[in-house]
Amino acid sequence: MGYYLNPGNSGFARITSSEYVDKTGLIGVLNRTIDTADNLTCISRPRRFGKSFAAQMICAYYGKGCDSRELFKRWEIAMDSSFEEHLNQYDVIYVDLTSAKPYTDSYKNLVPFLVDALTGEIEKQYPEVAVVHGNLAATLADMADKVGNKIIMIIDEWDAPIRENPDSSQDYLEFLRSLFKNSGATSKIFAAAYMTGILPIRKDGSQSAISDFKEYTMLDPMDFARYFGFTEEEVRGLCLKHQLSFESARHWYDGYIVGPVHSIYNPFSVMSAVKAHRFRSYWKKTSAVETLMTYMDMDQDGLQEDIAALIAGRSISVDTDSFQNDVTTFVCKDDVLTLLVHLGYLTYEDVCESDSAEPDSAGLVHIPNEEVRIEFEKILRRTRHKKLIESRSTLVGISYSQTTKQHSCKIESVSK
Repeated sequence: MGYYLNPGNSGFARITSSEYVDKTGLIGVLNRTIDTADNLTCISRPRRFGKSFAAQMICAYYGKGCDSRELFKRWEIAMDSSFEEHLNQYDVIYVDLTSAKPYTDSYKNLVPFLVDALTGEIEKQYPEVAVVHGNLAATLADMADKVGNKIIMIIDEWDAPIRENPDSSQDYLEFLRSLFKNSGATSKIFAAAYMTGILPIRKDGSQSAISDFKEYTMLDPMDFARYFGFTEEEVRGLCLKHQLSFESARHWYDGYIVGPVHSIYNPFSVMSAVKAHRFRSYWKKTSAVETLMTYMDMDQDGLQEDIAALIAGRSISVDTDSFQNDVTTFVCKDDVLTLLVHLGYLTYEDVCESDSAEPDSAGLVHIPNEEVRIEFEKILRRTRHKKLIESRSTLVGISYSQTTKQHSCKIESVSK
């Protein structure tokens, strides 16, 4: 086994050795895409919503070089008709790009690092493969021929290099293009590919290297909706097991609307509450507050009035269509609000009653729960943003001085 090529199932074994909420049904959805026109999957959701756990699960299920039958036999996927067909049948390449960052000068040397690392592991595991140095696609094509089976490629946090070092991202995008836009070679090499990220693929074509990927987002999750976080049933089961108040869990962490599923919970926050045996905001550990502060300081088209209304508990109408899926290009305030949906600060509800297969771009956004509302309130107090505080105070009927003195970061006893 290698670090990137066929890394085994130890990551998922560690996850399931403690408290684990069964999300293996996701594998059944992926199995239906293998060797089809929809075999390239890209899922975007906020930080701490289980992206890496899912990637390690997928790696353990598909990867050769290990036997994962015992690991999966008690979970949902074992009941799926496709379970045996794909279990440990593929060479798996698993790359967590956040772990590669320290070795690549903040992603500036990402491509040569990945090519060298992967070809080195291919040479070690399959010495019969003709390695074409500097051309990973050609090497993988020969590997598929010589070894006799296709590859499942998993890229966790695929968009990290683009978000964190956009000036150096072109080589990385060309690298992805060589793998996934290589007409016949792509279908010859890959049985499937699975990528996770925070933001959807850009709409302007600058990320056309992965335009063949089928996207599933916080706005349009389709068949993956119930795998974007914990469902109400799953949280209710955890609360019953650990003798916690389900109503308190709902108050603190419910509120995300993900496609047809109207009660999705942040997995990190729920599990943190279970382990700590207290309900509180754990959101500060999931995203940089500075990010939200930056957008709250903007006042495009009356954005600050809308932010104030959101903090006061209102819903705001938003059109998500113009958002370019990046953190710099904002045409209007709706783009900022849409970004906050993808970052997990807001949730989006499609209010269109049409039965059209395509979701309507106009809907409502609101702050999903107490946990995230507290983070908005903390930022108001920290920045003492007078205009925002006064707008919010007018909506809820309290004075500016009262607002700045309030302390919203309460902690609930598990007995409540």
